[in-house]
Amino acid sequence: MNKQITKKHPVIWLDNAHLINDIYTGMLNPIMPFIAAKLSISMAFATIILSLSHIFSSLLQPIFGFFADSVVKRVFIFWGLIFTSIFISLAPASNNAVILILCIILGSLGSSLFHPQALGFVVRFADSDLAKTMGIFIASGSIGFSFGPLLSAFVAQYWGLSHMPVLCLPGILTALFMFKFVPKIHRENGEKSNLKFSKAFKDILTNKKLQILIIIAMLKTLITTSCSILLPFLWKSMGYKPFYIGCVLFGFIFAGGIGSILSRSFEKKTGTANVFYISMISTLPLMIAFSLTYKIFPLVSNIIFILIGFVTMLAQPVTMVMAQTVIPEYKSIIGGFINGFSWGIVALFMSAIGFIAQEKGIIPVLLVVSLIPAVCSVLVKKLFTETSKSAESDAI
Repeated sequence: MNKQITKKHPVIWLDNAHLINDIYTGMLNPIMPFIAAKLSISMAFATIILSLSHIFSSLLQPIFGFFADSVVKRVFIFWGLIFTSIFISLAPASNNAVILILCIILGSLGSSLFHPQALGFVVRFADSDLAKTMGIFIASGSIGFSFGPLLSAFVAQYWGLSHMPVLCLPGILTALFMFKFVPKIHRENGEKSNLKFSKAFKDILTNKKLQILIIIAMLKTLITTSCSILLPFLWKSMGYKPFYIGCVLFGFIFAGGIGSILSRSFEKKTGTANVFYISMISTLPLMIAFSLTYKIFPLVSNIIFILIGFVTMLAQPVTMVMAQTVIPEYKSIIGGFINGFSWGIVALFMSAIGFIAQEKGIIPVLLVVSLIPAVCSVLVKKLFTETSKSAESDAI
């Protein structure tokens, strides 16, 4: 009984910390058009700035994951959350683009520190149903990410961008609670880490199954990132206020969190492959429906947009668990690839996507973006072919 309680408490605190951390990572998207207007910068340049936030919060996660798996100590989850909460809260109050970019980079690095180690710790403290535990952890982040736009938009509209720094307090307090309630981990029997940087990355990047899973993670991230960054500019051009934009983004990302929670149930009822197919293919018809309704039926288009968030995130826990079980000794590193590296690679393309959207229009760009995962859904068949090969090899 006591052992079970002790085991569950760290996961609960890790879930809470993930929720709080991702509130900050979700704060900038809905208010960036208004920050851009204050600093007199274009949508294309603002997209580059937001891309930087994703690059520094995501692309470095596999590297931090390597150190997290090697060091084991809890330092990354504490300082990561503190950096994220302080610097992301300071960013909207910046009076020039240089300070804005510096705050965003430092805050994003905090998130990059937090995620891989938190993912690795969840695996260590999880109960027998790892898929369910991972689904709740990912959903906590998605729900936090969904509240970020709501919170920042409310403060921006009713208090002003200059009051945003006060929002750092929940993150600092949560980090202090984590220090108290997430226990230290000691290697069993005094074992030393034998992880080698080059070998770990070679093992991961040359594994065909992991290659496919990383690509699938990138494709789903492409949808969520493009929608979250570009649509606030579309809605601002239509005259919508910050809090309206924040509410719609909240619905989109919150629905993604619900998708993560229900992922395990969908997997049991429909099969793992069908979860991937639903997640990758359905965004195209939904985006077409959104493009036909956003001007004349805004409420309907918002509902469609929220459904896109739900189906896109439906396969995220399945992707993460499948990836981490391929090479279990690299839990944090693989978590960094799926949860971070995929976002970072997409962010590299977002700068170009922002310029194209400024020239050709946001809706045409989003339609093309939603077509890509649908076309690439053929990778799912290849994924399960590789899974079958691995099972046969293990049996031999």
